[in-house]
Amino acid sequence: MPFWTNGADQDPKRQYRFVASFSGLGDCSWFVKNVDKPSLSLSEASHEYLNHTFYYPGRASWNTISVTLVDPVEPDAAATMMQAIRDSGYEPPKDSQDLNTVSKSQSINALGTVTIQQLKADGDQMAPVEEWRLVNAWIKSVTLSGLDYSGDALSDVTLEIRYDWAEMMAHGSTQNVGVGGSSTPLTPNQGIFKISG
Repeated sequence: MPFWTNGADQDPKRQYRFVASFSGLGDCSWFVKNVDKPSLSLSEASHEYLNHTFYYPGRASWNTISVTLVDPVEPDAAATMMQAIRDSGYEPPKDSQDLNTVSKSQSINALGTVTIQQLKADGDQMAPVEEWRLVNAWIKSVTLSGLDYSGDALSDVTLEIRYDWAEMMAHGSTQNVGVGGSSTPLTPNQGIFKISG
């Protein structure tokens, strides 16, 4: 039944009802301005026969996501992100004895678990309508907004985040899942979409 014919029992997902968190960065969810949902692409291979071309799906590859955060004075988002890069193993060279390099395990630990929750109107984080978890996520780039005497916009920080794959969980709804399209009620923490890459 369409959501607009069912009164208050159903409500479409709304873009502004979300919380994004990064366990390694402390409580910064309140200054996240926007975040991409995970997306993936499949490579393809082709076979040509006479004047026909046939295509076959190849490997799955998850695309990076972008996160934009307001840059408050306290806590300082820019300083927090630069510290996360240092925690990943990067240090500017001081002399020939500086041999540290960035590692994947340090980068993952610096960012921590990345969770994106799409909420219902009641804001219950224990029962979001949709939840994404990025597996083995790390910061690929940090971009600080520019400065401009003619502007009065808030300064922000944009992160590009790379991850190995994402897990999506839908909560408290009925979806067509499984072979044959059987309807199965989903309970919290029951995943309907998990793809490893």
